[in-house]
Parts: sequence; C-alpha cells; structure tokens
Amino acid sequence: MFTQARIKLTFWYVLIIMFISLAFSGVIYRVLINELSRFEQLQRFRTERRLWADNFHPLPINTELLEETKHRILIMLFLTNLGILVSSGALAYFLAGRTLKPIQDMVDDQHRFVSDASHELKTPLTSLKSAFEVFLRDKKRTLKDADTIISESIFEVDKLQSLSESLLRLSQYQTTGKSLSFTSVQLGEVINTAIRRISPQAKIKNIEISSPLTAVSLTGDMSALTELMVILLDNAVKYSPNGKTVKIDTHSDSRWVKVTVADQGSGIPAADLPRIFDRFYRSDSARSKTDKGGYGLGLAIAKNIAAAHHGSIAVVSRLGQGSAFTVRIPLHPPFSTISVIAPKLHSHVA
Repeated sequence: MFTQARIKLTFWYVLIIMFISLAFSGVIYRVLINELSRFEQLQRFRTERRLWADNFHPLPINTELLEETKHRILIMLFLTNLGILVSSGALAYFLAGRTLKPIQDMVDDQHRFVSDASHELKTPLTSLKSAFEVFLRDKKRTLKDADTIISESIFEVDKLQSLSESLLRLSQYQTTGKSLSFTSVQLGEVINTAIRRISPQAKIKNIEISSPLTAVSLTGDMSALTELMVILLDNAVKYSPNGKTVKIDTHSDSRWVKVTVADQGSGIPAADLPRIFDRFYRSDSARSKTDKGGYGLGLAIAKNIAAAHHGSIAVVSRLGQGSAFTVRIPLHPPFSTISVIAPKLHSHVA
C-alpha cells in the first residue's frame, strides 16, 4: 500500500517540478530568441550606418546562423530539463518516502496495538468460555461448583477490567496530555502519595522504600505524576527480593528535576532495554517468568505521562544487580501544555 502511495506521490512531485521547469524553459527560450533577434538587428543597423556614405546595398540576413543558434538553445534546454527530470525523480522518491514514513509508522503501530490488545483480550475470554462450557456439560454440577466458577469468572473479569482501564489511560496520555490539568505541584507530595499507595505491597515483602525530603515545586498534573511514581515503585517492589530496599533520589536545577527509582531486583537483559517501554512488551527474563501479572502497559503509560509533561524516562539495568528508572521533567513546561481540568484518574498499575 505504501509503495504504491510513494510512487504516486513521487509522480505528482515530478509532475509539478517539470511543469514549473518547462514553463521557465519556455520563458527563457522566448527571452533568448528576442535578445538574439534584437542583437542581430542592432549589428545590422550599425553596419548599415558605416556603409551609408558608399553605394548602399541591403545586407542579407544569415538565417542559417540564426536557426542554428535557436536549435542549440533548444538542445541545451532539453538536456537541462532531462537532467532536472532525472534528479527530481530521485529526490522526489526520497522525499515521498520521508513524507510517508511517519504515517507508515503510525499505521504499523496501530496494527501492532490492535494485534497485541486482541491477544491480551483473547486469553481471559477463552478462559471464561471454557470454564462455562465445562460447567454446563457437567450433569452433576452443584451449588458449590457454581460458586467456584463464579469466583473464578470474577477474577477473569477483573483482569479484563484492569486491561481496559489501562488501555483507556494509555490512550488519554497519548493525546499529548490533552486531558491533563497543569498546576503548581510539590514533588515531595507526589512521592509521598505514591509511597503510601505502594506501602501495603512493600510491607508484605518487607521492602523498605527510602526517599529523601524533597522541596521542589514544578508545573504538572498531580494525578498523572503520582501515577507515574506509583508505576515505577510498583515495578520496583514487584521485582525486588524480600527484605531489599527501593531507593528514590531527586536532583534539580533551575530548569529540570530528575527522579530516580532504583531497586535491587533481578535486572533487565540488555537486549530487552530498547523495548521495555513498548506497549504489551514483557521481557523473557525472570521479570516475566515470575507470577507478577500485568499486561506490559505500566511503563508505556509512564513514558507517555513523562512525554505529556515534555519530559523523558530512561532505564539503566544489569542482570542480578537491579534497575534504575530516571524521570526527567522540566520545572515549567511550555504554556501550550496547559489544558482544561480532567476527571481524576485512578492510580491503577498494569
């Protein structure tokens, strides 16, 4: 599809360029012929003035020379336009590819998203369907069996609800923060709120979350920034062994603030680092082989929250030594990011 579109776009580029080139060539040819005729008449007039005192006979016009000159001009213009045609064709094909590349990337990304989302939705739906079919075929089913299958079904429905909510939030953040409300936010309050939400999981694994006092004020969406920190802390607690420490560090200057969440977990293989923020991507390492749940959307949401604040997120990780996720956000993003107040988003981690 994009190959045909690229060829068509190249054709229109070349057509426009050649139309302009031929139009200019026609103008140039007419101007040169007029100048040539004017020069010939001027030279003849000067010669006739010098010979006026003698017996004057009209000088014949060398039409062959004039026609040969016109012919040479036409050949030069033809070769010039041929060179323009070849070079513009190659350049137009290149520019058409550059023009269509973002569209192709967007369509490919959309196809991957639909495919991945369909795969993630198919698993719980298949499980529900199979459980119901087995239950209905059982002629000796009891009330206890019904209670069991209902409980299992609720668990699968909760997973579907979690997935749909994560997809909705991801979609909201991907619209360049249009649903965010930018106000003055205290970074310390954001971090403390996130810690309180993760504390129950951390206590179960006897994990300490270490965070220094932070007195930094920035412009951002309180709910979104809190969710970003919850996602990073939730991952850090999930993949850290019992009794370890999750450390939060903050650094700021006159323009930027950096927040680093470091764990002492299993780490991420180097081959997986470039794709760790992709939607639905889960590493084949021990991080995904453990029973941690989730759909691989948390870090994708975190990346889009950072991008909506004109910031970025990066990770440094070594197997067996843990991972460190660093969020870099401007203290005062451009005013173009300020938008209408949106409903508060639930801080749910995928």
